[in-house]
Amino acid sequence: KNKDLDKGISMGLFNYPVLMAADILMFNADIVPVGQDQKQHVEMTRDIALRFNHHYGEIFRIPEALIPKQAGILQGLDGRKMSKSYQNIIPIFLSSEELRKHVMKIKTDSKEPGEKKDSENSSIFNIFKAFASENETSSLLKLYEEGISWGDAKEMLFNLLDEKLTPYRENYVDLIEDMNEVEKVLSNGAEKALDTSSPLMHKIRKSLGIKKFSDLK
Repeated sequence: KNKDLDKGISMGLFNYPVLMAADILMFNADIVPVGQDQKQHVEMTRDIALRFNHHYGEIFRIPEALIPKQAGILQGLDGRKMSKSYQNIIPIFLSSEELRKHVMKIKTDSKEPGEKKDSENSSIFNIFKAFASENETSSLLKLYEEGISWGDAKEMLFNLLDEKLTPYRENYVDLIEDMNEVEKVLSNGAEKALDTSSPLMHKIRKSLGIKKFSDLK
């Protein structure tokens, strides 16, 4: 029997990229900073916008993806792409103690201290590189070539992450303790979003011939 290729596929597969396109197009975005793995979403957004403009006039701006050269897919605790779906992430707002526990869970190969380590496929090295300076990255690369132990490499990664993330963690705690301020920021943001999106939404509805209920009387 032929397998049903659509089995298990929900409307979410189709709705999600359309919602992402709406988020981009509704605010007249020219440039969209994304990682390499999100490039296809911007391409789909461009296709939707170009198709709409072809039929209804120049309504949408056509966005371009901005992919930083140094950016890549960050590896998770198990070596796969870091993703909540894989449950292999390192939450950035963890306490120092919990952060260290997560770092120590990163999977490594069986190479002993003194043996040269493979930096290219190392989650430790790739996460470290995403936060470190060029000099720090070069120093760790040299240690990999000299055979640093995995335990020491993890300790270096933890110290770097804890140093870089502590200010954000403290800011997060302050925000959580003042939810009224968070609500105020969100409300202000919603007003700004409406200031930009409402005129464009009016143009879209007009181009499609969709009138307000009050105009139908």
